[in-house]
Amino acid sequence: MALLNFRKKDTARDIPVNGQVEAFLQGYSIEVMPRTAAKVEDFRALLPEGTRVYIAHIEGTPIDEMVSTAKRLAEDGYPVMPHFPARIIKDQATLADWIARYQGEAGVDQALLLAGGVNEPHGAFDSSMQLLETGLFDKAGFKRLHVAGHPEGNRDIDPDGSMTNVDDALRWKQKFSETTDAEMALATQFAFDAKPIIAWADGLKAAGIDLPIHIGIAGPAKLQTLIKFAIACGVGPSLKVLQKRAMDVSKLLLPYEPTDVLTELAAHKAANPDFNITNVHFFPLGGIKTNANWAIENGGASAQPANV
Repeated sequence: MALLNFRKKDTARDIPVNGQVEAFLQGYSIEVMPRTAAKVEDFRALLPEGTRVYIAHIEGTPIDEMVSTAKRLAEDGYPVMPHFPARIIKDQATLADWIARYQGEAGVDQALLLAGGVNEPHGAFDSSMQLLETGLFDKAGFKRLHVAGHPEGNRDIDPDGSMTNVDDALRWKQKFSETTDAEMALATQFAFDAKPIIAWADGLKAAGIDLPIHIGIAGPAKLQTLIKFAIACGVGPSLKVLQKRAMDVSKLLLPYEPTDVLTELAAHKAANPDFNITNVHFFPLGGIKTNANWAIENGGASAQPANV
């Protein structure tokens, strides 16, 4: 309730925001899980109208919970993008069933396709490319399909630390994007340093990969929490940003906020309007409310909740 009272008094108008950050946060998206979404009483008190909400599908989560969460968010007026992790989908019949349930019960017409964070496939699929090749998403008329991007590589895909397999996959996805009616984009793993992100994005463009990039950004969280997630997710060079912060006693106990990395990326976008990072995608590692409140405080008009 304090949040609603705060916004209704229009106090936020007295707090200056960075105009470049405000523009960069326009159309941001956020990721939830069924169990984290269940803790949010009212999404419309936190998220702007039309915010795309990804629903992460973790191994062991029943499809019933995924669809129920998608239905709730859709009824709140938010476009929903559930994860389809290839390695936990048993077969093509299961994939078709999930698509039909999401469509029929929650009106879903977009999806994030990824390999998934399990070592051994549960069945027929082990990559997002195999999911795309089934043609089931096109047959169902999905309007938007996102695939994974890795600004700092992925040790699961390239154990040698290179970008060889990751880049090969991106070239394949670029070609696929030219054959589907669905809009495609890259939704990336989070990173903490703008410079490697910018270099990676520019490198893709130079290589002829022009899929729009929705850059993954970790939301505010305890430093220890972020370091744990960063190591688990294979974040590379930009992990040094967190390690450097951990060595500063004055900042060790303060929560991390994505202000610096977003300010730098926003400034680069303002100076280079054709920069291929088009959207911000938040991983709310410190909580959905914490992330949304940070956006509200720093995003100006771009982050105003639907119920203001």
